[in-house]
Amino acid sequence: MALRFIEHGTEEYDQMVDLRMKVLRIPLGLTLTKEELETEKENILLGCFEDEVLVGCCMLVKTEPKTVRLRQMAVLEGVQGKGIGKLLMIYAENVAKEEGNKKIVMHARKTAIGFYEKLGYSLNGEEYLEVGIPHYDMEKGL
Repeated sequence: MALRFIEHGTEEYDQMVDLRMKVLRIPLGLTLTKEELETEKENILLGCFEDEVLVGCCMLVKTEPKTVRLRQMAVLEGVQGKGIGKLLMIYAENVAKEEGNKKIVMHARKTAIGFYEKLGYSLNGEEYLEVGIPHYDMEKGL
């Protein structure tokens, strides 16, 4: 497995968009707009590759001084449950620290709460709906 930054607008970025569509958007009947994708130029885009094929991805978005928001965490179906998500999260946390951040926050799908709790994230607030499904705010100090 190779963990690395993804450059916006590259072939690797196209793989990232495809993976996010398959795992996160299409199952909910959603898409990613050109406007949404354009704003991602400012984000830190991260990927986990196996033989140059993207098997996991996420992004870090600066929200306030010393804080980043984890967004669009996705692992390819068929390889979920094999540690790729954990590996990617550790990488994202290390990148966030190197960038001088002290905290990671996220809007976590209810179905992923257990995964994030095992990695030291804690719930922050009540359940709410986002993109039509239950979410919770979660955070972790770095």
